[in-house]
Amino acid sequence: MYQEGLFNRRDLLRIGSLSIAGSTLPTTVTEATPAGVRGQAKSVIYLWMGGGVTHIDSFDPKPEAPEEIRGTLDTIATNMPGVHFSEVMPNLAKIADQLALLRNFSHDSDDHLLSQVYTLSGRKVDRNGLFSEPNIGSIVSHLQGPRNGLPGYIAVPGITRPGPPPHDLFVAGWLGSQYKPYCLGGLPNPADFTIEPERWDDPNPRADEDLRPRSLVPSLDVPLARLERRTQLRDSFDGALRRLEKLDNIAASEGQYRNALRLLATPQVRDAFDLTKESDSIRESYGHTKIGGRCLMARRLVESGARFVMVDYGYDLDYGNLWDNHAVPVQRQPHISEICKRGYHLAGMDQAFAALINDLRERGRLDSTLVVFLTEFGRTPRINKNGGRDHWGAAGSLFFTGGGTKTGQVIGATDAHAAVPKTHGYTPADVAATIYAALGIHHRQTVRDLLDRPLPVLDHGEPIAEIL
Repeated sequence: MYQEGLFNRRDLLRIGSLSIAGSTLPTTVTEATPAGVRGQAKSVIYLWMGGGVTHIDSFDPKPEAPEEIRGTLDTIATNMPGVHFSEVMPNLAKIADQLALLRNFSHDSDDHLLSQVYTLSGRKVDRNGLFSEPNIGSIVSHLQGPRNGLPGYIAVPGITRPGPPPHDLFVAGWLGSQYKPYCLGGLPNPADFTIEPERWDDPNPRADEDLRPRSLVPSLDVPLARLERRTQLRDSFDGALRRLEKLDNIAASEGQYRNALRLLATPQVRDAFDLTKESDSIRESYGHTKIGGRCLMARRLVESGARFVMVDYGYDLDYGNLWDNHAVPVQRQPHISEICKRGYHLAGMDQAFAALINDLRERGRLDSTLVVFLTEFGRTPRINKNGGRDHWGAAGSLFFTGGGTKTGQVIGATDAHAAVPKTHGYTPADVAATIYAALGIHHRQTVRDLLDRPLPVLDHGEPIAEIL
């Protein structure tokens, strides 16, 4: 009986490429949100730039520093008096008053893997815990569930793999695999982004990705008319399978099947993944770049009811390690001050982020959508001998907007070389606590892990009072 049930489950998973995480399964909140927690945000767009975005060449320029610190980029005034950005950020400079800019993001690790896990989960780990802690989106999906037929945690496209060797850090950890993100991009090929280096010399930033999940295109041998019959057949094995439901791989498989069926059967949900529904003018405003298309997809998903959407833009088959700009010979990267001007780098990020914020505001959705720009750390104040910047956990810049945040302000400051905060630094745990608070989730409430143990949403960190 068990083998027969498992066979039918595998058979059903032949419908397209069903890589959808089980995060759209209905979930019961393990512990009620404590009284007094009232978040304004209904959705989150988590702008994840994995690799370490340079803060000194973007949001925290130091024009008075020597050239080996500041580089060769000019600064430009924002629409907030006395606040300047780098010249490659003109679009965000025009709407700086809509941001809560955090210039004192700081923690104690310069390691990609440890820092990315810390930022993605709000929980510190050592090398033995890289996959043990759930992403923030997984916690949100577990506590607040799916909405409008969309998975509770979606990654667009969810292919970033730091390494070497490549590590998939988009995990649900002790919550169980059913709360992993639904990754639109599947698996990168090759997973370590090893391509011919000459392609990185000056790649074209223009790109139109097809971000529609392959699971929305049924294979020819499984027409939609047969799905309900297969559902009925499969349901006949539920009793026998019930004893296996707590196994992590079975729970994940359950979620994959149920969510694929829901997406296939709901036209409005299928349409949410179709960027061709957008006008040419909207598409141009975001930029015909990968980051532009991914931000536009995030807006479409939130507009269709998605609760937590990660825009993932870090390690790329066309552009290499986008933000990890050491400029060592194998990377074939230009000087840090030059790569920032390219349309796939800071210049493209600036256009896409500004368009996303403006678009949400014009559609009346910014007040209910928390938008957060995150990266695991900044880059070294001093430019290295190759013309790049190295890892720097001591200082970095992030921003929040929408979802009840207090915008039009700069929180914190760094010293004259953008090396360390002059004021109290805020950690990834504080950032995570702020996201939870914006959603009405208390960061100290408990959830149950796979072994039914009560664990806190966060084990340290506090919401950033200046932001909410």
